[in-house]
Amino acid sequence: MRAKLLARRVLWGALLLAGSAVPAAEIDSGEPQPLFNDVHFHLTNYVQQGITAREYFDMVGDRVGRVAMFGIPLQQKWDYFVSGERAPHYYLHSDAALYYYSFVDAMIAQEYLSLDDARRRRVDPMITGFNPTDMYAADHIRRVLLTFPGVFSGIGEFSVHKEFVSSKVAGHTASLRNPALDRILATVAEIGLVAILHCDISLVRPGARPAHYDDLLEVLARHPQASVIWAHTGLGRFVPPTEHHLDLLDEMLGDARYDHVVLDISWDEVARYLVRDSETVAAWVALIEKYPTRFLFGTDSVSPSDWESYARTYEVYEPLWAQLGADVRAQVERRNYERVFDAAVPRVRAWEQRQLSARSTPGG
Repeated sequence: MRAKLLARRVLWGALLLAGSAVPAAEIDSGEPQPLFNDVHFHLTNYVQQGITAREYFDMVGDRVGRVAMFGIPLQQKWDYFVSGERAPHYYLHSDAALYYYSFVDAMIAQEYLSLDDARRRRVDPMITGFNPTDMYAADHIRRVLLTFPGVFSGIGEFSVHKEFVSSKVAGHTASLRNPALDRILATVAEIGLVAILHCDISLVRPGARPAHYDDLLEVLARHPQASVIWAHTGLGRFVPPTEHHLDLLDEMLGDARYDHVVLDISWDEVARYLVRDSETVAAWVALIEKYPTRFLFGTDSVSPSDWESYARTYEVYEPLWAQLGADVRAQVERRNYERVFDAAVPRVRAWEQRQLSARSTPGG
């Protein structure tokens, strides 16, 4: 991958020396752009282990511009009576329950604060340690922001319906019909946060109409001021696209009620669906080019040990990148991320300042 970046830079230099124009999508103020901004990166795994933020930047160098960095809100229980001495580190490695792990937000904040200013400017930390079935979840979000002012940009990735995960979580099952979710999204809108929401479009065994699609649209329509990123376009490891998946996305993206929603195409499992064959690639290219501001790239890498494992999703998408027009590709790889988070961060910082000022004012 480093060789590809160097090759691109050599090409840009040759074009400039020859007096030819370098595409605007590939250059900014005379400087070559990173390969991508990553809207979906897990620093820790399902047992809250992982690399440090410093190690992340040592690994990616200048190949990644900005990154939405978060942990995983769920902890896989190591139940000795289920797995004995075999310690699970993924939700499919044990039949034991998952439970919400709120300390993850403090861990992510500390990792962010360990960075120098230049690297901090490249990170958008996200709050994940809340239970989306809890009416107090919105209070947790506010509390984290005011405990670590100047740190977080949004919430998520958090899950409502997720294959095999939802049924393993201890306690009440998350649902699109739970008013706790409305309180969360109302808080997102009030503060100006970005929300990365994982909600499978359907069940592992789909019916005639995707099970969660209509309920999700109802929720999103109720919160038009909330900036929402729908992760993986609703797909999953065991929730593949149906023959009508692109039609449903087109239906949503073409409806002004959902102009506040963008879609991430993160996860190598999802990428393989999109590049399955030439016809599939062409269909996705047509949809993305129809709505070029509504798609964002992310790796969905979980605590990677090296660049190759981290950038796997980006590599799988090579057939897609090859067919997208240069400007649209730049939007998906970088610009849409910047537009979404650059709009959010000043609003979040202003909200924090108002709250902290009110606290410090006598009688406030």
